[in-house]
Amino acid sequence: MAKKKVLYVITKSNWGGAQRYVFDLATSLPKEQCEAAVALGGDGMLAQKLQTTGTMIYHSESMGRDISIGKDLKSFFELYRLFKKVKPDVVHLNSSKAGGVGALAAHLAGVKKIIFTAHGWPFLEKRNFISRTVIYFLSWLTALLSTKVIVVSNYDLAAAKRMPFIGSKTVRIYNGVVQVPLGGGGVIRNAFPPQVKITGTVGELTKNKNQIALIEEAKQKPGMYVAIVGEGEDRAMLEQKIKEYGLTGRVKLFGFLPAAEVLKGFDTFALPSLKEGLPYVLLEAKAAGLPIVASQVGGIPEILSGKIEDFTLERMVYETERLYL
Repeated sequence: MAKKKVLYVITKSNWGGAQRYVFDLATSLPKEQCEAAVALGGDGMLAQKLQTTGTMIYHSESMGRDISIGKDLKSFFELYRLFKKVKPDVVHLNSSKAGGVGALAAHLAGVKKIIFTAHGWPFLEKRNFISRTVIYFLSWLTALLSTKVIVVSNYDLAAAKRMPFIGSKTVRIYNGVVQVPLGGGGVIRNAFPPQVKITGTVGELTKNKNQIALIEEAKQKPGMYVAIVGEGEDRAMLEQKIKEYGLTGRVKLFGFLPAAEVLKGFDTFALPSLKEGLPYVLLEAKAAGLPIVASQVGGIPEILSGKIEDFTLERMVYETERLYL
């Protein structure tokens, strides 16, 4: 049997949950059955990590930038030409922008299997009515043009089943992780006074991850120490708030560090997100045995309920591959 050519498409190449998902699938598919490649915007950590594995990469400058009609049109034609050139058996789309322009381009290019993974439906975010309506329609259209839709939680599956003509083509496949040895967390512990209790979080510094909530809490609690691990667009704002509140001794930004290196440096893991799909870092924090305080959004309650234990990479790859073959 000939190998299935699977082309993953993702908007940006920074390192977040969707990027980790693409990396894990692209590098874990059985090579005797599938040939994986990735189309992405920019030259961030995802691109760099893929290069070390020898995975084929296609770069798109327009896809890695913010949404605009001109750039989205350019992205559409770039993807259309790429699909016609590569002739993939499967196009697997990730993120809203890649999904929207990619689903139409793949459909018109004659790709037989178009898979779209919704890493948390964007129309469930708190926005004004007009924005939510437009985003809902674009999400619905992306799903309609796709052969199959993957959601990463039962929460998002319920939302899909309320969308006309979408529920029957949607499957829930949980994100999965591989257990890796944990570091001692010294980089975190050594940054604070001895014996203090440290509340830590790991994630991209964005509005949806809501790290500002931990800073505001520390402002109200003089004995609270907070370690924030990650990089992102909100860094300058968070730094300014830490200085404004006089918290430089108790709240620290550590930049990007792998979760496995820092989790043991925390006494409590916090995830104050406003929106989530099924966060990898929470799976890792739970596996590390940390006490967890988290917002009850997206798939977080499904992780913390204790009713589901099979969040393994092997299971995620197996269930996803079945959609390709």
